[in-house]
Amino acid sequence: MRKISTSKLRALMSLIIISSGVISSSCNDNKGETRITHADSTQKTSANTAPQKTIDTAEYDRKMVYLSNGDTTGKWPVKGSPYPLPGAVLPFNRIVAYYGNLYSKRMGALGEFPKREMFKRLMNEVNRWSAADSVIKSIPALHYICMTAQLAPGKDGKYRYRMPVAQIDTIINWAKEINALVFIDVQVGFSTLPEELPLLEKYLSMPNVHFGIDPEFALATKGKRPGLVVGTYDAKDINYTTNYLAELVRKNNIPPKILIIHRFTKGMFTNYQDVKLRPEVQVVMDMDGWGPPAKKLSTYYSWIAPQPVQFTGFKIFYKNDTERSGAKQIMQPGDVLKLRPKPIYIQYQ
Repeated sequence: MRKISTSKLRALMSLIIISSGVISSSCNDNKGETRITHADSTQKTSANTAPQKTIDTAEYDRKMVYLSNGDTTGKWPVKGSPYPLPGAVLPFNRIVAYYGNLYSKRMGALGEFPKREMFKRLMNEVNRWSAADSVIKSIPALHYICMTAQLAPGKDGKYRYRMPVAQIDTIINWAKEINALVFIDVQVGFSTLPEELPLLEKYLSMPNVHFGIDPEFALATKGKRPGLVVGTYDAKDINYTTNYLAELVRKNNIPPKILIIHRFTKGMFTNYQDVKLRPEVQVVMDMDGWGPPAKKLSTYYSWIAPQPVQFTGFKIFYKNDTERSGAKQIMQPGDVLKLRPKPIYIQYQ
């Protein structure tokens, strides 16, 4: 990755919305980008991820049963799920995240508002969730799309653009101001996770930085550019990713990582039953569809709840869930908490 001026980047990028993601028409080929390793930087442990000597397994079990919310299918809590290493965020906290990119006001709340206003809005949502559920504490997170899929292939033909590292640094510094977790999210286009994940090692070696992947824009096996088809990941892709993250956890002696996987169709994720769960990584399947409540609930009960991996998430779109769907308001915390299982990760776009 290389640094690039704000003015130059703004001139290069013309961002448009496609489904739940954003595609840029930039043709930058990303050459000259350098691998970032843990040796380049250190990060203090945040209060939200402070290492613990042991994990309270009884409390963990109680929280997992609570999240199952009276499930009668026998799928939740997930059987055979290992206890996490000490310092795990889930299920002891519910993450409430603002999602987006700093160069687009249309990609999500993270980039739509000035920093102080964004902080205020995010913390208001955190407080609303804490008020709605007194059993699981809500904590804030900034979920930054550090790689966007592209309409143009670029010189390397990968249909993706890596954001400047300075922008990731900005998000991490912002997170410190409100003691928030950070997620860095990738839309790989025609690239692959083995090609892109090592470039983010510096950040993922930090105790409060976690990872997100978007199957919608994983198109190497589809052969069509972003926006024409919905992409896919398989369990083998998830297992590669969790193994990589687990190695970072062990090497750096840090708390478990969280992996967010976005999903709103059947084909976006295959062979869920083959995902290997690890004490070092907590896996969240995030319901990523927009629309009126009935449509969102249908997606959740079609592709998230019946195919248990470990934890679930739920995305709420401030605009698409109302302006483009005809609904009068977005779903409220009380509405989402009725789901079986209850989502532990909430994302606002």
